[in-house]
Amino acid sequence: MSTDIIVPGADAPERKVVESPEGRSTRIAAGILLALLGLLLVVMAFTANPTGNIALSDAFADVQLPTIEVPGPPVLLFLALLTLASGAVFLIGRLPKGCRTAAGVIAGFSILAGFVVWAAASSAVPFTLTSQLNLTLAYSTPLLFGVLAGVLSERAGVVNIAIEGQFLAAAFAASVMFSITQSLGFSVTQSFLAALAAAAVAGLLMGAVLALFTLKYLVDHVIVGVVVNLLATGLTGFVFQQLVARDLKTFGVVSPMPVFAVPALSEIPFIGPILFTQRPLTFMALLAVPLVWFLLHRTKWGLRVRAVGEHPRAADTVGIKVISTKTQAVLLGGIFAGLGGAYFTVGFVGAFQDNNITAGNGFIALAAVIMGRWHPVLGAGMALFFGFTRALAQSIKLMNLPIPSEFIEMLPYVATIIAVAGLVGRVRPPAADGAHFVKTH
Repeated sequence: MSTDIIVPGADAPERKVVESPEGRSTRIAAGILLALLGLLLVVMAFTANPTGNIALSDAFADVQLPTIEVPGPPVLLFLALLTLASGAVFLIGRLPKGCRTAAGVIAGFSILAGFVVWAAASSAVPFTLTSQLNLTLAYSTPLLFGVLAGVLSERAGVVNIAIEGQFLAAAFAASVMFSITQSLGFSVTQSFLAALAAAAVAGLLMGAVLALFTLKYLVDHVIVGVVVNLLATGLTGFVFQQLVARDLKTFGVVSPMPVFAVPALSEIPFIGPILFTQRPLTFMALLAVPLVWFLLHRTKWGLRVRAVGEHPRAADTVGIKVISTKTQAVLLGGIFAGLGGAYFTVGFVGAFQDNNITAGNGFIALAAVIMGRWHPVLGAGMALFFGFTRALAQSIKLMNLPIPSEFIEMLPYVATIIAVAGLVGRVRPPAADGAHFVKTH
């Protein structure tokens, strides 16, 4: 965080940028973290085999693309140098605007590419890049919906840490609705549509609870979010034990959505199996990101949402209905969170299981919102980053690498902690985020 100070001069004022203590400590912490990750890549370079194979198509693809042979240690050392240089950029005090953003992007790419190269150079089995990227999109699906839910709520000034609860309630509603409609003789397509509608309604209802207590009864936003999460956990657990577990044939039979291949586009080598061979919810999530960006940044309604999130008093003076606008944004975010929750049952997994099926993805989505600076597109990029790390853990399980896959699986959660605890100081949330508004006239 920095502040512009105008220093009077003889001809023209001189603009000097003064860095705040919080911004300086956060910048240094980020630089040290990147330096440590760069050193980790150096260590990985000396433990990798001389060469590794990266396959550009899986074994069952109709068009077999060549397998790239990568010299492991040299490439890892080069990526380590890029990461270390990026860390040095963060440690340097004064730099032109945008240098640290570019350094962060380069470091992120280098670290992810380094893990891929190390995995390929540490196993006799080729690393299949198409499967990795395809799985990245699949695992990112609920995170993308969660990011949109968080962005909509928080740009309107309502802190939303209830995404996890919205996910859980929606996952349960989708599973039960699919099972009931199947037992009533509905077609599979009709059951899927009914399940998605039920998930959206469940997410909306959880959003309504959040809006009611934060906007009408002025309860602390964080406390309400925690209560919504606990409510969803207790409610789904109770109904599951009392209803679903006692009659699994009626309420516990769920088939996940089949993979859909877009005609013609799915046959494009390399790109087709990644982008155009996915489940319907993934396509919906990818289309929802530009839709929310358009709503927030290119419509009058979006301008009002951003206005009530930044300065509700000023918005009220020009005739904007502050509470109504906030409520609309929270409820719309609840619908998106509901669709994200459907992923954990009808979208990908199957029948609801009373064992924390959402696995903290709501909190990871919240971290992506923060790291993405409350912007739908940047937040979606961070969701893809988290999805990549989870897919990477899944990919290396079959490669017999000299590192426990559980270590890779915890990376998204470690990144969540870093985002919430270490990167918040570098970004500015909406000015009225979490603040109560009471109309005085």
